[in-house]
Amino acid sequence: MAVRIVDSADVAESATIGDGSSVWHLAQVREDAVLGENCIVGRGAYVGTGVRMGNACKLQNYALVYEPAVLEDGVFVGPAVVFTNDHYPRSVAPDGTLKRGDDWEAVGVTCREGASIGARAVCVAPVTVGRWAMVAAGSVVTKDVPDFALVAGVPARRLRWVGRAGVPLEAGPTPGSWVCPSTGRTYTETDDTLTEDPQ
Repeated sequence: MAVRIVDSADVAESATIGDGSSVWHLAQVREDAVLGENCIVGRGAYVGTGVRMGNACKLQNYALVYEPAVLEDGVFVGPAVVFTNDHYPRSVAPDGTLKRGDDWEAVGVTCREGASIGARAVCVAPVTVGRWAMVAAGSVVTKDVPDFALVAGVPARRLRWVGRAGVPLEAGPTPGSWVCPSTGRTYTETDDTLTEDPQ
């Protein structure tokens, strides 16, 4: 499948764009960024230098994904989401001189397979959002999010568990068991960790 890059997008020559991917109006994909197959980069979105995206990722309009972020397959990043990359951001050094690119240590956000980040959420690096987890719109993520967790708030805290379909899980017939009302798939909770049961 062909790659679609609209005329108003700014895609660096050294960026790699996978088959079937689309980069829309006014989006910017920086040097050495790698997008997998069938990705969508929405209007005005930003993909930083060297960012790595797997297959079938979606960056909605005006999402800002700063390096060195890593998105695994199937990650959804909602409108106006921000991934930060600096522990101690400053424009100038203590002596007043303008800071340069090598004056700081970049830290990144990692989103594991199938994770979803809701609109206008902020992920403060370094954090990892687990597999199939969901971050509610407007949340501020300051610590790692477990697999299948639904987190919300400022700072974000776990409210519930969700399955692959994104639907909140319902309590199963035994303590620690959970069921997805959408797919019927079952899960087991042990020590605040949720795992999928074998099918």
